Amino acid sequence: MIRVVVVDDEPMVCAHLHTILGSVDDIEVVGRAHDGAAAIAAVLRHRPDVVLMDLRMPGMDGLTAIERIAALREPPVLVALTTFDADRFVTRALRAGAVGFLLKSTPPEDLIDLVRVAAEGHTVLSPVVTRRLLAGPAGDHRLDLVAGLTDRETQVLTCLGLGLSNAQIGARLYLAEATVKGYVSRLLVKLQCANRTQAGLLAQQSGLSRNAGDRIGPS
Repeated sequence: MIRVVVVDDEPMVCAHLHTILGSVDDIEVVGRAHDGAAAIAAVLRHRPDVVLMDLRMPGMDGLTAIERIAALREPPVLVALTTFDADRFVTRALRAGAVGFLLKSTPPEDLIDLVRVAAEGHTVLSPVVTRRLLAGPAGDHRLDLVAGLTDRETQVLTCLGLGLSNAQIGARLYLAEATVKGYVSRLLVKLQCANRTQAGLLAQQSGLSRNAGDRIGPS
């Protein structure tokens, strides 16, 4: 069972999301909150697997709440949920600790599937948001850093661009999961990325994911 906390300053939105997610047997909405402070309290109380976090709320906003929840010892998967797809919101949410970003206009069936994907440790990004990010400036200095990676680091980064979890990367590259975790941690430092989602986007922007078969073989 995937335990979810839904956070939005509009009670009707929370109720709508609750209805959608509660329509399947493997997802349970264990809490709702209408501001960032209440979201933190709900996470501490319910220990969910996934949090869908609105970004613009009165009082403590979602970006601040994401940052504080991400700093917990065992944080849940944080997915930013908003009506805004401007690049600055995406970047700030990912930097704060979100591992995904979905628009509130996401169709119900897609929302259910993406919550399942997030709970399994994969990156989830609205296709609209991803296209906007990848269409951004190509001169990011981090693209230059990709060229300085070792072959194995490049393989791991390519897998991140495909949205694979550590366990899946290990199986694909014949590495222990703990070894993959070490590679990912070093990659985040080398590439100056706040989290694996940013690294995955960098892999896509640099073209690694488009030629994944040449680097890591078929899935």
